[in-house]
Amino acid sequence: MDYGELIKKAEEAKENAYVPYSNFKVGAAVLTDKGEVYTGCNVENASYGASNCAERTAIFKAVSEGEKKFKAIAIVSSSGDFTYPCGICRQVIVEFMRDGEIILGNSKGEYRVYRTEEILPFAFTGKDIK
Repeated sequence: MDYGELIKKAEEAKENAYVPYSNFKVGAAVLTDKGEVYTGCNVENASYGASNCAERTAIFKAVSEGEKKFKAIAIVSSSGDFTYPCGICRQVIVEFMRDGEIILGNSKGEYRVYRTEEILPFAFTGKDIK
């Protein structure tokens, strides 16, 4: 699957976002090493701490279906600009996609591609526990 297709899936997922507080919609699409795509959107909650980001929604959905290895994740938002994953999402991405690619899309149809280690250098992993 090419980046444009993955961005399109993220755009579609963004439309399902539940964002009554921020009105900031985010969509994500994760590509497994088997070529399957799982999507997610952000889901807000009045208590804020119970909210979940699009990236984690997509990854957790895939994991709940038995997938644990990913090649790439595409992320888009209603801002129209490139939207980077938050710190918690970066840590979750590292857990399942240490060597993958993060594709950020904007409303102009442009995208930027980063290796996971570029957006979270020196990441903490379970391998660090002795």
